[in-house]
Amino acid sequence: MHEDYNLFVTIVEAGSLSAAGRRLRISPAMVSKRLARLEARLGATLVHRTTRRLLLTDVGQGFYEDASHILDAVRTAEARVAGRVGQPGGRLRVSAPTSFGRMHVAPYLRAFLDRYPRIELSLDLDDGFVDLLGERIDVAIRIATQPEGSLVAHPLAENRRILCAAPGYLAAQGTPASLADLGRHRLLAADHQFPWRLEGPGGPVALDGVSAVRTNSSEVARELTIAGLGIALRSTWDVGPALRDGSLVRILPEISGATDVAIYAVQPRGTAGAPNADAFVDHFRTLFSPVPPWDK
Repeated sequence: MHEDYNLFVTIVEAGSLSAAGRRLRISPAMVSKRLARLEARLGATLVHRTTRRLLLTDVGQGFYEDASHILDAVRTAEARVAGRVGQPGGRLRVSAPTSFGRMHVAPYLRAFLDRYPRIELSLDLDDGFVDLLGERIDVAIRIATQPEGSLVAHPLAENRRILCAAPGYLAAQGTPASLADLGRHRLLAADHQFPWRLEGPGGPVALDGVSAVRTNSSEVARELTIAGLGIALRSTWDVGPALRDGSLVRILPEISGATDVAIYAVQPRGTAGAPNADAFVDHFRTLFSPVPPWDK
């Protein structure tokens, strides 16, 4: 029974039978057979199978939540017997923005898991602000103003943002000498990134504009900037390598992005003190402090 519950929870969290099979190291056919056996035993359909994904039935959603709690209780009971309560181990689900997660979370996970080998880590990359409780996320990396309300926020690093462009673009179009000059230049930003909130000697200013290429991807906006299509406001964690190798150069150095935005690790209020989440936060706080790797 315990194995069937684990199978079902894995199917839901993996999103497909084949992905669940890879996690459990069994064939998709075996996953399907065991799921059908579980549904037959329960006398209920837990998921609707479509060609593209699995959709939970109402009964399946409730069973998923109950099974998850049962498995968590089993792991806690086993850890108590083994004397490991309060020590990192078991499931840890982390969410992070797509680019930041790939560039500045994934490369440091081996050291984290080498130190805490009992942790079963899941990393979900998503540029939206996911519902931590609804999605059962233990820790989320967020680049935003300080979160409030139901979240506990741990500052990890500043989010320095600068105006930059490719040397080739500046050679062809000229280098802006003031914010007013930006009005005659091509600007690049992903959807919903305008207006740019900037700070300079004269105080805060909002600069509105229209991207020379419309895109919903911040990574595309970065690549278009490196390719010489225009000027962008980018975080140093995002363009650090391009600044170091000269693919991009900073312009208007007295101007920066608004400084009230930072990089945080956030947890649902009430879950603070969980050993897995605490270990993750401490690992990255140590890595990113006092100066994060991308600003060195």
